Amino acid sequence: MEPIMALAVGLLYAAAIYMMLRRSIVKLVIGLMLLSNAANLLIFASAGMTRGAPPLIPEGAMAPEGLVADPLPQALILTAIVIAFGVLAFAVVLIHRAYEVVKADDLDQMKETDT
Repeated sequence: MEPIMALAVGLLYAAAIYMMLRRSIVKLVIGLMLLSNAANLLIFASAGMTRGAPPLIPEGAMAPEGLVADPLPQALILTAIVIAFGVLAFAVVLIHRAYEVVKADDLDQMKETDT
């Protein structure tokens, strides 16, 4: 399962870089979204792909019994998803406002408005 996840992460990173190098600002934001999803999948895959029970400690025990899932990568990914959604929402509003002002989606045309 790990080689498939590594291939998926690599493909997501490649697609994200390709989209971010395009001239359209909408494609740039799509690339950022793909990049954040690739990073989340990389964290998830690097934590290990093992099946386990929830990390709950039974009453009276000092440690969980048997194989348990690691909650740290899950918490990191959940935090990263929330942050990525906030960045995406901000970028969409910024794109909308930039398009209203410049009337173009091309990044080169947006650079000409700086002078």
